[in-house]
Amino acid sequence: MSEATNVGATAGTERGDGEGTTDRNGAPQRRLVRELRAYVGERVLLRGWVHQRRDLGGIQFLHLRDRSGMVQCVFEGVQPPLHESAVQVTGRVVENGKAPGGLEVHGDTLDVISLATVPPPVELAKETFNTNPDTLLEYRHVSVRGLHAQATLKVAAELVRAFRTHLQTLDFTEIFTPKLVAAGAEGGANLFEVDYYGQRAYLAQSPQLYKQIMVAVFERVFETAPVYRAERHHTTRHLAEYLSLDVEFGFIDDDGDVMDLQERLLKAMVDAVGERCSRELAIIGAELPDTTVSFPRITLLEARALVAERYGHETGGKDLDPEAERLVGRWAKEEHGSDFVFVTQYPSAARPFYTYPTGNGLTRGLDLIFRGVEITSGGQRVHEYDVLVRELQARGMDPAAFKGYLDVFQHGMPPHGGFAIGAERLTALLLGIPNIRFARAFPRDGSRLLP
Repeated sequence: MSEATNVGATAGTERGDGEGTTDRNGAPQRRLVRELRAYVGERVLLRGWVHQRRDLGGIQFLHLRDRSGMVQCVFEGVQPPLHESAVQVTGRVVENGKAPGGLEVHGDTLDVISLATVPPPVELAKETFNTNPDTLLEYRHVSVRGLHAQATLKVAAELVRAFRTHLQTLDFTEIFTPKLVAAGAEGGANLFEVDYYGQRAYLAQSPQLYKQIMVAVFERVFETAPVYRAERHHTTRHLAEYLSLDVEFGFIDDDGDVMDLQERLLKAMVDAVGERCSRELAIIGAELPDTTVSFPRITLLEARALVAERYGHETGGKDLDPEAERLVGRWAKEEHGSDFVFVTQYPSAARPFYTYPTGNGLTRGLDLIFRGVEITSGGQRVHEYDVLVRELQARGMDPAAFKGYLDVFQHGMPPHGGFAIGAERLTALLLGIPNIRFARAFPRDGSRLLP
């Protein structure tokens, strides 16, 4: 740490000893805001940022923010530095029911570690999801420090941690697949083309083909990695780059096994957030779904009929439109008390070539809808070489372009299936964030490449 500059003190300069513990230089050991309840009546040393400051007739109130939370510090005759300056405070912890968290620190020294020389472009103390989104995103390098942003990213990190942990307890192996590929996994035009040593290549839409290959190695695999979609439209639910939580596993009986695993996994992830992110949930004011109820299942044809008969919404085509998704989610909540619902048996035209066909124009492809929005897509995959070739040709795709992938299916691939979760979309829906861009630290969309 660089040498601190003292900017004022009202009660001497000796340092508290924090239960007698010191660092290797003999100075009192730093305490985090979340630890202060254990030190009521004692002197502590804190380090963090000036989140907010007020001057009330010679008494200065400074809200200090560190990685664990925020506490009010009270001084007399001290002028706190600009917002977002990095500071060090020593003082005594006292209880105050009117202070944030019920505690405050009566400060005696305030040292500047790193001085902010200009005020932040966004008033972080008032940062909410209702602030002008363009302003927050333009200055994301600073606005990401806000409590709402910090809480959101902490929840997202916990979702990913719980995703890994739960799958590892089920003997899944984490894999790492290429993000520079020769062809898209799902076809279509939403590919980012790149120059790969003079050859045409693409940023990966999905690890789908590789994770299927790896089923023949480990049987059960998962990956957490970014994927890329050159989306032509700007919506509050799409990103050009997002974190995909991918799962694939072999020796399944049918798509029911895929839904069973998804349900157990999502419940474990939500429960982990409830157990480990209570502070973040309180900051955002989010309410978690009830994980004690089962996820209902409904076929696509049944869903179309349901939204028409019950809610008067006609939806055609090969998929559900956003309003139909919302209404199916409403039905699941009204009839089953569930924020989640599976929609199954999508037509072949709506699914990638590797989705298992049932022979009647339908597939064992499925989506999981959460609070009225699709958050996972998956199902059972084709594991027979001849069927894959036929499905590619039926879509006008050249099997030769998938040779490395197809060859695997001539070497004993088991029945298998899987799914992918968009981490940012799940986070946004879980926390009630209206724009998916705020579920990622530095979002990328059709018009944003900075910061």
